[in-house]
Amino acid sequence: MTTTETRLEFSIDGMSCASCVGRAERALAAIPGVSEVSVNLANETVRLRLSQPADTVQVAAALDEAGYPARRGAVTLAVHEMSCATCVGRVEQALKAVPGVLEAEVNLAAETARATVLEGAVRDSDLLTAVGNAGYSAEPVRQGAAVEPGERKQQEARKQSRRAILALALALPVVVLEMGGHMVPALHALVKETIGQQVSWVVQFVLTTLVLFWPGREFYLRGVPALFKGAPDMNSLVAVGTAAAYLYSVIATFAPGLLPEGVRAVYFEAAAVIVLLILVGRWLEARAKGRTGEAIRGLLSMQARDARVLRDGSPVDVPVNSVAEGDVLLVRPGERIPVDGAVMEGESHVDESMITGEPEPAGKAAGDAVTGGTVNGSGSLTMRATRVGVDTTLSQIIRMVEEAQGARLPVQALVDKVTLWFVPAVMAAAALTVVAWLLLAPGPALTLALVAGVSVLIIACPCAMGLATPTSIMVGTGRAAGMGVLFRKGDALQRLSDVSVVAFDKTGTLTAGRPELTDLVIVEGHDRTEVLNLVAAAESASEHPIAKAIERAAAAEGLQPPRAERFQSITGQGLKAEVDGRRVLIGSERLMEGEGIDTESLAKDGNALAGQGRTALFAAVDGQLAALLAVADPLKPDAVAALRALHDKGLRVAMITGDRRETADAIAAEAGIDHVVAGVMPDGKVTALDELRRKAGGEVAFVGDGLNDAPALAHADAGIAIGTGTDVAIETADVVLMSGELRGVVDAIEVSRATMRNIRQNLFWAFGYNVALIPVAAGVLYPWFGLLLSPVLAAGAMALSSVFVLSNALRLRRLRRQTVDTGPGGGGTVLSEARAKAGGPAPREARA
Repeated sequence: MTTTETRLEFSIDGMSCASCVGRAERALAAIPGVSEVSVNLANETVRLRLSQPADTVQVAAALDEAGYPARRGAVTLAVHEMSCATCVGRVEQALKAVPGVLEAEVNLAAETARATVLEGAVRDSDLLTAVGNAGYSAEPVRQGAAVEPGERKQQEARKQSRRAILALALALPVVVLEMGGHMVPALHALVKETIGQQVSWVVQFVLTTLVLFWPGREFYLRGVPALFKGAPDMNSLVAVGTAAAYLYSVIATFAPGLLPEGVRAVYFEAAAVIVLLILVGRWLEARAKGRTGEAIRGLLSMQARDARVLRDGSPVDVPVNSVAEGDVLLVRPGERIPVDGAVMEGESHVDESMITGEPEPAGKAAGDAVTGGTVNGSGSLTMRATRVGVDTTLSQIIRMVEEAQGARLPVQALVDKVTLWFVPAVMAAAALTVVAWLLLAPGPALTLALVAGVSVLIIACPCAMGLATPTSIMVGTGRAAGMGVLFRKGDALQRLSDVSVVAFDKTGTLTAGRPELTDLVIVEGHDRTEVLNLVAAAESASEHPIAKAIERAAAAEGLQPPRAERFQSITGQGLKAEVDGRRVLIGSERLMEGEGIDTESLAKDGNALAGQGRTALFAAVDGQLAALLAVADPLKPDAVAALRALHDKGLRVAMITGDRRETADAIAAEAGIDHVVAGVMPDGKVTALDELRRKAGGEVAFVGDGLNDAPALAHADAGIAIGTGTDVAIETADVVLMSGELRGVVDAIEVSRATMRNIRQNLFWAFGYNVALIPVAAGVLYPWFGLLLSPVLAAGAMALSSVFVLSNALRLRRLRRQTVDTGPGGGGTVLSEARAKAGGPAPREARA
């Protein structure tokens, strides 16, 4: 909400005439607080004055409803000096207060902020100023620039380690002088007899002062200004806690008369060790944060740095960023392919495991597509660049992973609400603790009040709360990317973990997506090879998918069919042709009967194959029935095993297809599918999802690959697109499987469940830790057991809480791909050697 009048100018879409201008202006003028509206049709911009109670979100919503949506843009900032969940809330509030900002999301683990803005209304400098006014520094991250968080984290870890080592060197003598005497009476006597207690306290004062204002100065430089701004953070807690112990000790050392005799004690060691332990914790935290970004660093390392481009017929080495679309590139054996392109000359095998997850290199020849970042094998290739820069597949993968890692899950909303008020509440609790001890405590009440108050301040830092969700998201989505599963939208992590039903499209998703010859039944007295050769020759003149399936089957067996003559297509029934002077007839039973050919000997086989969801065709040669052929779109090799794995996870499996009921039921019986919806159009798939959701009483995921699957992918609670499918399906989905393997669905669900389980563990620890230990730090156990938590132990526990959360999140890196048995026992399709090379199953041979 803005507090003063602001002028906004931004771009909109959808205007085509003067009436559009009028409608857009009326929609905006109707918002209370919006005035001086001016819409320019020529440059498609809006100018207006904004004041309370209107805000940017209302303006965008009004234009969306009117049909002239405001253009959105996204700005990513690298934000420094954030230390806890409270910092996240402060930065988000600061960004959302900037006129023209629609949304702001801050990721503590990645130390980034992403703002969605009205295009043209906000400058980067406006955002940087807002972050700076909130007490943090930031810098923009340009689109297409290689973000390298790992190096920044390594530098942070090195800086914190130097500070921790310095603090250790200074604090160790303080601990020895003060605590050593309590642990070793002889040491206490030695100190008293040599330098004396007063000199010992002065030495501790000097060393502790150096600790606080040298390696520990960051707590004061950040915490004190935040405190005066009324927005205290973790640094404020540490600053107030250590300052209280330090100032009390200074008074006891240099002005003891101001304190009652019974409470004249120093706590220099507490102040020094608190700073030391927190610095050690931040060092460990920075190291762990660096490992959360390994997925991005791994993807970045796959990008080629240079390319060899043909310029005026000669090869020239240039930076890969200089490659333009259409350039001709040379790729030598063992090199990474620089950009996406198409092979022009040469043959080789390319390791595409980074995209497909398949360890077996893929053969490449002229006309084949190649992907930037994949590794060329032993051959040399000449290729033409088709996609370069931020448009390459690898760049898009990196962008999707970055966006998913910076996402905010619905579960984070509760954390944000709590942590925004957490630090002020802790400071109030510490003040209440001090007052309670002063009023109720026996003996040296002032000393006990100081110890309890400082312990409450130190132990309640909300670092672990802020790190609990984003670190798990970063590691989980990064590990998924390594398994070939890309979460395009981070919140899909949470939704996918809650699904109870997984619905699949059939063609191209469960099945291979192209028909194959599955059965060839030969009539007694005919030669199998001869019949297949004649049939393939006749079908070679047809463009029908079934014809292509028969051609591929013949090619897989090494046949080279002759040319067909007098080809005639009979609509809806089949075809006729002459091959080497022999008359060949291929088609339905009705076609055969019309030509006077008896099909009774193969009728039973034909009915059985049709019952299995296969298309049965008869073939006759020179007026005599010769064979029965069956063509079907076979299940993918891992389909049955993948569906079984989903069942083992307690999920129900459905299939929604536009294919006819008989074929769908046959596929469902073979694959072990629980529920079938057949014969539906794209909008029918959406209705089927609603029905499944109603019956299951839970959320539904949909897996598809085609253009007609886009509405269902968008409507499902979690849409999963096969990466080998259409661009529209991929852009619509929440999750993309880079290969066509269905075990990727199992992997995605396992990553989702494991990540959400990890987040719940982190949140339980972070909240439970504070709920349990704040009362202990306040001294609730003292009346019964005489136990009062030392501020030093509180600092150690606080530092360990963040390290625990980060370490727990890093366990997600050990997730492995789900084992799916596609062998004979695992329900997969067994390929013959010849058929495997052609990409389909071998036809079953029989003889009638």
